[in-house]
Formats: sequence, C-alpha cells, structure tokens
Amino acid sequence: MREFDSGATRSDDSYKYDIEGFLSPLALDVYFEYMHSHRVQEDGKLRASDNWQKGISLSQYIKSLLRHTHDLWKIHRGYAVFDKKDGHYITSKEAASGILFNTFGYLHELVKSPATEEIEHG
Repeated sequence: MREFDSGATRSDDSYKYDIEGFLSPLALDVYFEYMHSHRVQEDGKLRASDNWQKGISLSQYIKSLLRHTHDLWKIHRGYAVFDKKDGHYITSKEAASGILFNTFGYLHELVKSPATEEIEHG
C-alpha cells in the first residue's frame, strides 16, 4: 500500500510495468520522425502509419536490421555512410531508428504469431 503526503492511498505498483521509466521521450521523438519520413512511398502516396503491422516476413526484417546495424557500426567508427538509393548521408539517429523499426517489426511478428518463428526457422 502506498500513502501520499495528501493522505491519498493507492495499491502497491511495484509489480506494474514502469513504462515512463522504460522509454525515453527524446528517443521516441527521433523514432517517430524517422517513421513519418518513411511513410511516403515511391509512387508519392502516403502509406498508413501502421502499414507494417499487416505483416512482413522475419527474413526481411532481419536482412534490413543487419543493414542498419552495419551502417550504425560504420558511423560509430567514424566512417561516412550514404544511402544507396538517393545518396543522402545517413546519420547515426537514422540508422538507430532503422534498427529499432526492424527489431520492433520482428518482435511484432513473433508475438502476433508465435508459430512464425518455428515456420521460418524449421
């Protein structure tokens, strides 16, 4: 039982997720910016923000995750990394956001369909 200076009481929350402590609003801002910037498709149309939740294979997520990880590693070592598609300079924030997206997508697919891991990996 918790009791506040005001006299109000609440049940113990030590067993509840501390979402405020687990997440960084600053890091989330960068991730949201990254995700929004990638909503524009090659045809110029804006895809729904939750389009990725329709399903992408684990193998595609891992391939992209490793590319972004490789980019971040090179940037961390002081090398310039450029996007092969449009030639823009990739920042460490962009690479880290790509890692986060692919990790989130991979985890989403595992949670959505636990059998997916068994199917794709034998």
